[in-house]
Amino acid sequence: MFAKMTTSADSASALKMESMWRRVLGGGQAPIWIATVVLFAVSPLVAPGSLKASALLSMLPFAAVLAIAAVGQMLVIQQRGLDLSVPGMMAFGAGLVTGLSQWYGWPVWAAIAGAIILPAIAGLINGIIVTRFGVMPLVVTLGMNAILLGTVFALSNGTPAGAPKEIADFTKGAVGVVPNALIIAVVVIVVGGFIAQRSIVGRKLTAVGVSERAASAVGFRVTLYQTMAYALAGAAFGIAAILYAGYVTTPPLFYGDKYLLPTITAVVLGGTALTGGRAALISTGVAALFLTQLGQLLRAVGWQESFQLIAQAVVLLIVILARAIVPMVSQSIKARRAATESQTVRA
Repeated sequence: MFAKMTTSADSASALKMESMWRRVLGGGQAPIWIATVVLFAVSPLVAPGSLKASALLSMLPFAAVLAIAAVGQMLVIQQRGLDLSVPGMMAFGAGLVTGLSQWYGWPVWAAIAGAIILPAIAGLINGIIVTRFGVMPLVVTLGMNAILLGTVFALSNGTPAGAPKEIADFTKGAVGVVPNALIIAVVVIVVGGFIAQRSIVGRKLTAVGVSERAASAVGFRVTLYQTMAYALAGAAFGIAAILYAGYVTTPPLFYGDKYLLPTITAVVLGGTALTGGRAALISTGVAALFLTQLGQLLRAVGWQESFQLIAQAVVLLIVILARAIVPMVSQSIKARRAATESQTVRA
């Protein structure tokens, strides 16, 4: 009897430990929160000035830009796609908000609207080609990326334009000590989270991402919601581009290249599965903060941008491997525990 009680207690303890490690390493939203807290705790030890007010205020606008762009990427990944047109979308949005105002004399509000609506239309085209013609998302978005980059170069004649003063003043401004760009990012994430969790549209997007067949069986218009995801992603990229253009004033033509890998990494770190399903908006925003602070920390210790990209790729690879390995280890532990308990009962 004592042996059976001991075995039962050991099994319960092992189950708790397994559950803890599964939550920490096997996916979900907890890991990125833990990693972000650890990163900010370690930052002053590695680079003493990395958490000064000036350093944080210069980092947060870039975290906001990445967070909004990552939300766009997340919408596509939720539908089991991957958007490789991020560089072109970002360059297109920035080129529109700066060029339409400086070169074509558009009012600022019209340039802003164009920088959101036209990338959304480009995303809509992506979605239509993917859903209606069955072309792989990677191929479609890669082609769209080339088209948009070519368009930006043609419209600008190879010379970047400057952001309108009103946009630059706003994006560099703050409410108290909170940068305006960060406020916009929080609004986008909160509104997006409310739509995803509380609205019929959001729930249908999630259902389609989880299982196209099941969603179609209950009468959801699968292609409509998948196409909508690509269009909304384009709008998100446009908003991110406007904030970036305003903050740096004169964005390089092809600055968007450095946002492709980070947007994917932020989505994966945030807990959204590459196989689609439920979206994790808030955690994706936290992941964007983590990656931006990590980049700033690496710059502070002298790492070049190329090594920062390698670090981001390594982080992404570790997370993907952990999510693949942890369930396998968990199943192995369960099998061994079942075999041990069976032998104990027989004894």
